[in-house]
Parts: sequence; structure tokens; C-alpha cells
Amino acid sequence: MSKILFVTAPYHCWGVQVVGTWPPLHLAYLAGAALETGHEARIFDAMNKGVTFEEIRQEIEAFKPDYVMTLDYLPVTGAISTATVPDALKILDVAKEVSPDIVTLLGGPHPTFMYNEIMEDVSNHVDFVITGEPEQTLKQLLAAIPEGTAKGVKGIVYKEGEQVVANEKQPHIVELDSLSPAWHLLDWNDYKYRVEPHGRMASILTSRGCDMECAFCSQRMFWREDWRCRKPEKVIDEMAHLIDTYDINYFTLIDAYPTKIRDRWELFLDLLIERNFGVRLLIETRVEDIIRDADILHKYRDAGIIHIYIGAESADKDTLNSLNKGTSFEQNKQALDLCREAGIITEASFMIGFPNETWESIENTIESAKYLNPDIAVFPVVTPMPFTPLFKDMKDRIRVWDYSKYNLVTPIVEPNEMTMDEITQALGTCYMKFYSEKVPEIVALEDGFKRRYMMSAFRLMMKDHGKHFDFAGSHMPMHFTTDTFKSY
Repeated sequence: MSKILFVTAPYHCWGVQVVGTWPPLHLAYLAGAALETGHEARIFDAMNKGVTFEEIRQEIEAFKPDYVMTLDYLPVTGAISTATVPDALKILDVAKEVSPDIVTLLGGPHPTFMYNEIMEDVSNHVDFVITGEPEQTLKQLLAAIPEGTAKGVKGIVYKEGEQVVANEKQPHIVELDSLSPAWHLLDWNDYKYRVEPHGRMASILTSRGCDMECAFCSQRMFWREDWRCRKPEKVIDEMAHLIDTYDINYFTLIDAYPTKIRDRWELFLDLLIERNFGVRLLIETRVEDIIRDADILHKYRDAGIIHIYIGAESADKDTLNSLNKGTSFEQNKQALDLCREAGIITEASFMIGFPNETWESIENTIESAKYLNPDIAVFPVVTPMPFTPLFKDMKDRIRVWDYSKYNLVTPIVEPNEMTMDEITQALGTCYMKFYSEKVPEIVALEDGFKRRYMMSAFRLMMKDHGKHFDFAGSHMPMHFTTDTFKSY
């Protein structure tokens, strides 16, 4: 029996990590696969524990693993995790410093597509890249390495002398419910949703894959245009186990596309309503499905869904077409209005920083966000991940090649008519102008769940904002800071 240590990168950025700490479900699945094949596994969540590389070194020295594995992981669907790659690679460097005999493994979307770049860099210490869906590959690799037959395992990349060898792809797992996450290896005290009412957070998957063609996302490519789902009954049983065993209050569905099949999705909602767990759910989905489900949005609410995120991205038709979103501004408006009528809190994203960006287009984005009027608006800076179609379209305007900056906050692309510093200023302007109108709207609400939830979310979003946004150049009143919320 060998020992394998799974480690998350100690990476932090302004964004989703501000409002909560999500358990690394991807590693829980991998640890479960290792346990099933008779190995000893441990998860060290350096990201959410807020530890240093020295503490990671100490964990490796204490556990004495035969294998160390990490992913380009962020607590999202997996499409935008490139920013964690430098830290993930450093974890494997540390492992080799502790013992050259430790076998180092790297997985996730970025390594799946950029394995040549990773393996050709002699400063990296990666023995194997696991590409695509990792659980079955990991099982086979752990069995093959002691036998000296690792090079025959599908779904891996390794070096043969100076040559990078990529084996054929591993077939996808047909039955997702056959996977067993190692929930007991997580330190559940680390996982909290910080928005009021506070509670312990769990992440679950009800499906894998996406067949949409968004130009900025890796989901379709990573899952090879495949979409598979779990049985709603199995997901409900898993939720019951987590609630009973770990006192979970919030669930985030980190599926890229959980609502794809209406009958299955409605059954899931009906089962949640029937079980009446008393927990709250956060989901991401597409506006078409919200419109499709207009007649059952009350079931969303009754099932406990309190927060829905959608990618509005842009009000400009040409920009939306270039992103291959497959949706329209009018659809975004309809979906957000439907959710509001159903009593569900909405969050929408509006990208800025395109090559054709101007101050006029920034103002149009702000006005569009105000018109669509989601409860929460976020303004990610367009970030062409190096394995997406967007990268090819914008390559000549990319000015930043440090992947740790690919966090949707740092400008990566230089527009034709704006400087990158101006994009940083524009980012501050977007937040300030949207929330200078949104906050008074929320303050005016009667005291209740939505008002308390929204004010709590606003406080968290504004926390440490000065470290990330250049408000000084945004021509906005500087009194709109966390002090704004002290009287509420």
C-alpha cells in the first residue's frame, strides 16, 4: 500500500474566495479513487487553510508520501483555474526537494492542454500529467508504477528522455454515481459561507461536462463535448449524508451546466422539496434554462435555491457573438427579471477589457448592468486562457504571460485605444458606479432575508477592495468604501 498526498495550491485572489471557502471537491473525488484501490490518502487544503509553502513542506515531511498530486484548482467549475498553475508547480518542486523519490502528479484543465509547455520546462518537477477526467487514470497509474508499466496508462503525459510523450485519452467514466468522494478526509471546519446567515459550505456535482461553445471557457474542450449526469436520487442521498454527518448549511452546485435536461432537473427540485432539508443552494446556469423554467421557478425557490449566477458578459451583440455565448441581451434581461419575480437573488457578470474597449464602451457596460439590474454584478477582466479560442483571437494584444495574474481581476490584454492601467481604473469605475445605485436600493428594502444577505455580501465584496482596484483613477467619490456599510 502506497501513500498519496493531495495538496491545493496556496493561491488567493479577490473574487469568489472573498465570500466563502469551498471544499476541494476535485481532490475529494481523487482521494476516494485512491482509497478504493487500497492506498492511503490525505488531503491538505493549503488554499483554504491559508498556509505557506514551508507548511506544505512540513506536511510532506510528516506524512512521507510516495506520491504528491495537485491540480490547477479554484473553487469554481474548473474553467478558469490557470492562475493557480505556478503555485501548483511549486508544490511539486517542494515535494522533490523533500525526497526525489516522491512521484509528482499534476492534473486539471490547464495541464490537460498545456502539457508540452509544462513538461518542456526543465525547472518543473512533474513526473506525470494526468489529462482530462482524472479518477480512472489515477487508479491505473497507481497500480502501474510499482509494476514498471506506467507508460502504458491512457490519459497521461510523461517525458522519455527529452521527448514529451502524450498517451491516448482515457475513456470517460460512464456511471458518475460509481465515484465516491472521500468526504471524511476534508477538514470541515475550513469551509464556510461568509454571507449572512453564515454556515458550513459543501460543494457537490450533479453532472460533468458542457456542450456549449463559449470562446473563453475550457469546459467543452476539457470534457470533449460530453455531458453526463448523476441520478437525482443519488445526489439527494449524498446531500443527506453531508448534512447529517458534517452539519452542512449551504451547497454549491459546481456543475458547469446542471439544468441541461429539464425533466431530470425538475425531479431533483421535487426531491429537494420533498426532503425539506432546510439548507440553501447556490447554482450557476444558463439564461435559456431559466426562461424555459419560468413555470417552475417557484420550485427553485422552494427547493432552497437562493442565489443564481449567470454570465451576461456583454450588451454588445458583436461581442456576445465573438464569445459564442449563444444568448442575447434580451434573454439576459428576461431571465434576471424572472428570477427577481421568483424571489431568487441574482448575480451576473459583465466582462471588460476587450481589445476594442474604450471609455465609451466601459460606460455602456455600466449602463447595461444597471438596466439588467442583477442583485450582484461582477466585472471580470477578459482573460484569454492559453487553451481557449479567445486566446487565438487576442494573442497579439496579450501583454502579461505570468499565469498567476490570470485571475479575472488583473488586465492581461492591452486594448487598442486604452492602456492597461486604464482598464484597472475602469474596473474600479464599474464597481463604484453600479453599487453606488444598488446599495441604496437594497438599503431601502424592508428588513428581511434578502436585505441582510445582500448587505452582508456587499460588505465582503468591498473588504480589501483598495488592494485590488484603482479607485483613485475612477473619478468616483472615495467615501464609498466599507465605511458606507457601518450604519447598516
